[in-house]
Amino acid sequence: MASKDDTQAKAPPETRNVVQFLRSSKSGMKIRVGALNGKRVDYFKGKSAVKALLSPAYAKVKNVPKVTTEAEAEALLQSSIQYAFYLRVDRGAPTGSSISPRHVTVVPQQQFAQDAYFVWLYEGSQWTTYAGGLLMVALMLAAVMFPLWPPVMRLGVWYLSIAMLGLLGAFFGLAIIRLIFYIITVVIASPGIWIFPQLFADVGVIESFVPLWEWDVPKKKAGKKKKAKAPAGANPEEQLANNGGAFIEEVGDESPEQSRPGSRSARVEEVPDVDS
Repeated sequence: MASKDDTQAKAPPETRNVVQFLRSSKSGMKIRVGALNGKRVDYFKGKSAVKALLSPAYAKVKNVPKVTTEAEAEALLQSSIQYAFYLRVDRGAPTGSSISPRHVTVVPQQQFAQDAYFVWLYEGSQWTTYAGGLLMVALMLAAVMFPLWPPVMRLGVWYLSIAMLGLLGAFFGLAIIRLIFYIITVVIASPGIWIFPQLFADVGVIESFVPLWEWDVPKKKAGKKKKAKAPAGANPEEQLANNGGAFIEEVGDESPEQSRPGSRSARVEEVPDVDS
């Protein structure tokens, strides 16, 4: 029986390029974490893979099949299953709490569907992992062999560490000074002044020190626009046009005598006989 690596090696270059795009962060696919045979694995939903193949990012990839419709995307993803880059799975219950990874099991029928889930068996390029591991080992060896460093290098590291500590201390000192200055200005010149108001904002290094100071004026929230009232002297037709087809007419108070209905007394009139 062929292993997973042997099956993936038989894939044509175009299919491999498609899988590498889906496995990379450029695809924008939502990756979930599950547990397959007690091992943590990544899996995705078929719908997200179809969206990735129809995205502008996929159109920029070279040496890949052209995809313009969902049917073409589904056919391409179905043809890639045979190379064991990913397999269809069923989701089960969580391994622990409700936020724990779910159990996934491979199903016998490997048919692509947008509402189905697929587990990744392809790890992608591992050169970044190997490079990170080598860099970590080199840093550990360099730290362990620090006593054997030349005096010039050790002196340079000492100056660098002092400079970093001084920069960190200056930053905390500036934060304390601006807070004290703000409290003083709140008392004597309300609403108060902030020095370097953008110091803790999510901006660049230079933008953090611009402007130099600023009043602590609260920003007004944009409320709902009030409906314009019609002029007091407008006639009913103008009010009707200004208010979009409806208006309320104010009626002055009437005296009790004017508002009281008149007496209803019976009156008899003689009506001439038309037959006479």
